[in-house]
Amino acid sequence: MAVLLAGCGDLGTEAGLRFAAAGHDVVGLRRSTHRLPHGITGQSVDLTRELPSVPADTGIVVIVLTADRRDAEGYRRTYSDGTRNVLDALDRTGISPRILFVSSTAVYGATEGLVDEHTPTAPSSETGEVLAETERTLHERRPDAIVLRLAGLYGPGRTSLVDRVREGTVDNASAPRYTNRIHRDDAAAAIVHLTTGVAHPDPVYVGVDHQPAERAEVLDFLAAELDVPRPSAGAPATGRPGDKRFRNDRLLATGFEFTHPTYREGYRAVLSGRGVRHH
Repeated sequence: MAVLLAGCGDLGTEAGLRFAAAGHDVVGLRRSTHRLPHGITGQSVDLTRELPSVPADTGIVVIVLTADRRDAEGYRRTYSDGTRNVLDALDRTGISPRILFVSSTAVYGATEGLVDEHTPTAPSSETGEVLAETERTLHERRPDAIVLRLAGLYGPGRTSLVDRVREGTVDNASAPRYTNRIHRDDAAAAIVHLTTGVAHPDPVYVGVDHQPAERAEVLDFLAAELDVPRPSAGAPATGRPGDKRFRNDRLLATGFEFTHPTYREGYRAVLSGRGVRHH
């Protein structure tokens, strides 16, 4: 059974290598394919304006796109148009594979308190609204599709917070602010698990690790691991303290197991250099 990766950036490539290791033929769609690693067959296509070629034996499609611009226009072109072109290509081919769309917890907007899949979406940004619209369109056309809403990704190649703590340039507001995250490797593993290891998946999953944490707590942890001074408290944050804490109960109920269950294990892996970027 072939796997089609609609989007093959860092996360898509990591998921693709895991699919390949499990014995699947993997086709990766991206504008430029020369950087794809062995194990992923590249197809050069601009999904914002072109329909891809879909192998007839495709059993899984993962839509894991990355916008080239972080504004509404860029998101609409990438996520809305890209997803529509993938679905149109599937319709043209006449096959009905399992589909997983990688979305974001940004669809919840400024929601406070505990958040899970039952929490209504309420995007507070134009980009979040585009993602929510894309989710709705996907489920209208394919009610059986899976949406995986990822919290803040970190891991190999995503070290800006670590670098700023090391350099002493991090901004540390004094008001409490919760952060939610998932290591890239766990996000990739969740993609594979939900598409290959769950017989009857739910339509939506929140992809987040076990422990929402106050940002100051994470910064203090990183400073201790790096053996540098703790970031000093800055000016009080404006507005309400951030209190959005995501739950991963539904994902755990599928039998998924985290390699990095909290930021501690994940950032220690980053600091030790475990895990590499594959492209």
